[in-house]
Order: sequence, then C-alpha cells, then structure tokens
Amino acid sequence: MTTIGLLFVGAVLFVNGAWFLGAISAREAGVFNLFVGAMQVVLPTLAVVAADGDLHGIFGAGSSYLFGFTYLFVGINNLMGNDGRGLGWYSIFVAAMAIVFGCFSFAADPVFGVIWFVWALMWLMFFLILACGVAALSPFTGWLILIGSHLTCTVPALLMWRGNWPTSGTAAMWATVIAVALLVVSAVGAKVLPKLPMPSPESA
Repeated sequence: MTTIGLLFVGAVLFVNGAWFLGAISAREAGVFNLFVGAMQVVLPTLAVVAADGDLHGIFGAGSSYLFGFTYLFVGINNLMGNDGRGLGWYSIFVAAMAIVFGCFSFAADPVFGVIWFVWALMWLMFFLILACGVAALSPFTGWLILIGSHLTCTVPALLMWRGNWPTSGTAAMWATVIAVALLVVSAVGAKVLPKLPMPSPESA
C-alpha cells in the first residue's frame, strides 16, 4: 500500500467510525467510501502494471485491493440501501488475508505485522455485525476504527513519509502494547459513550 493510500485509508476508517457511532449518516459515509475505494483500486492497478511481472511487487500492491473493494462495497451498499450481509461475508475473507499478510510482514517489518492483526480484528467485527447480525458490537467497533484509524494508518503514513518508520523488535513490542490499549479504550468508549450526537442540519 502506498503512503498516500495508507493516509486515506485512515481518513475513511475515521469517517466509518463516526458512522458506526451515529455521528454521520450512512449516505454521507458512503460517498467518501466510494472516493477512497476508487483510489485504492486505481493506485494498486498502476503499481501492478509498473511491476512488469515481478511477483513480489504484484503481491505487495495486490493487498490494497482487499481494502479498496471493501470501501467500494460500503459506498454502494450505503447509497443503495443494501443490508450489507454480502459485505459481511467478504469481510471475513479480508480478516483471514490480513492474518496471512501479518505473518508475512513479521520477518521484515514486525510493527506492520501487528497493524495487520489489528486490521484483521476490525474486519472480523464487520463480519460479526453485518453477516451475523451482532449489532451489540457496533459501539465497540465504532470506537475501534475511529481511534484505530489514526494508530494503524494516519500516524504510520506520516512516519513513513518522513522516513522515520521503525522496524525493530522493540518497536513491535510497543506496537503490541498500543494495540492492546486500543482494545481497552474502545471497550470503555462503547460502555461510556455508545453513540455520538449527530448534529442537526440547522446547527451545521
């Protein structure tokens, strides 16, 4: 995934977290998901073409399609009023592939391996909510992706852009601690503030 792609994945996850928590409408979230989904399909396709048959480059770029198709799916569902069960079943595939990519990442970049596992949990939540109907997980998932969007995407993108991305074992341990803290904070947020107020059109 390119740095700019990772940055905007953070943006769309943040928007989707606000949607899960009731702060914005499904249609508004859907529009932005289409924008980012299109980016996450077009940019990897250009990277695949530029790889010129190199399997490592193709495989690396291809991982972005997991997310691009998710956001396109979300955007179309939200704008058409679909129930999202198909997206839920697709999400369990993404969660499984995220575990695979996480395991592959640990050799060269264990910090990003931890991030892949956090993404796997996020997409597992989408499966449980959309495909299995466990609506009670929506507040936890909302906080998980609202806060996790910055921890797993925005901040890493900025660090990579500045050439300061850490790949040591110690950094991976700290990433694990932060991931666990994210789960705790998300669970507390779901209990204390399960919904965020949606501003009325008059106050906007």
